[in-house]
Amino acid sequence: MEKNQYLDIAPEVAEALAQNKPVVALESTIISHGMPYPQNVETALKVEQVIRDNGAVPATIAIIGGRLKAGLSKDEIEHLGKTGYDVPKVSRRDLPIIVAKGMDGATTVATTMIIASLAGIKIFATGGIGGVHRGAETTMDISADLEELAMTPVMVVCAGAKSILDLGLTLEYLETKGVPVIGYGTKELPAFYTRKSGFGVDYELDTPLELATAFHVKQKVGLKGGMLVANPIPEEYSMDPDVINKAIDEAIAESRKQGIHGKDTTPFLLAKVKEITGGDSLDSNIQLVFNNAALAAKTAVELSKLG
Repeated sequence: MEKNQYLDIAPEVAEALAQNKPVVALESTIISHGMPYPQNVETALKVEQVIRDNGAVPATIAIIGGRLKAGLSKDEIEHLGKTGYDVPKVSRRDLPIIVAKGMDGATTVATTMIIASLAGIKIFATGGIGGVHRGAETTMDISADLEELAMTPVMVVCAGAKSILDLGLTLEYLETKGVPVIGYGTKELPAFYTRKSGFGVDYELDTPLELATAFHVKQKVGLKGGMLVANPIPEEYSMDPDVINKAIDEAIAESRKQGIHGKDTTPFLLAKVKEITGGDSLDSNIQLVFNNAALAAKTAVELSKLG
């Protein structure tokens, strides 16, 4: 595969890819926008370690000085963590401008998928995906993550979608776009902080090998686009659905009152939910990312064996 002129692949990642060893992509929005410094840097490095502990090489993805980075050094992770909200959150539409201007950028699910795919990385672990926002029938506020899943051949392992979204419409949209939604060991879509949402997934698969085989077949058949694996938050970190849904309803009411929309919506809602839950939601968030990283690494190990 010819390397893109704007792409830098970290030496460890490049070596693993050349030898068909398992690699897992990680996003950087969680570092700059997901939590405060130094907790954000500590968490990012721990997630990388979880991937190593499960037999794969981590590739944290970001844009640094206008370069698309697949694999960051500790110093680069530290830089993103310290700079925090001053690093722009970059989705597909923002990428060419941020690169052209030589700026830094924290990658969303969509942009992480793009850069992972350019580097030849097939599996990506994250917290939750974006989706169709509540009220989208009038606002048209639909995350670019869904469109990316329809186009870009990367498996995304997440804890479902946050119930700040309209989960029913999110699933309908993914179905229209031909994206398989797989429940890992569950028939129900997890809702990020909680294991249940009341919505079913397309298929339940129960082992990393089954996940890897399904994705391998999708690629070999020549079907474009990715696959969404919804991995429920571990039981011991799952939050009470009533508590979290009440917090989300309050946060959404507040966001509408303040006229917040577009890409500012999710950070606002998450900060508000964290405030209402007294920080419990952030602890749950960190644990589910570790859980997803472990599953993604195990699946990447199986996928590398399939050739």
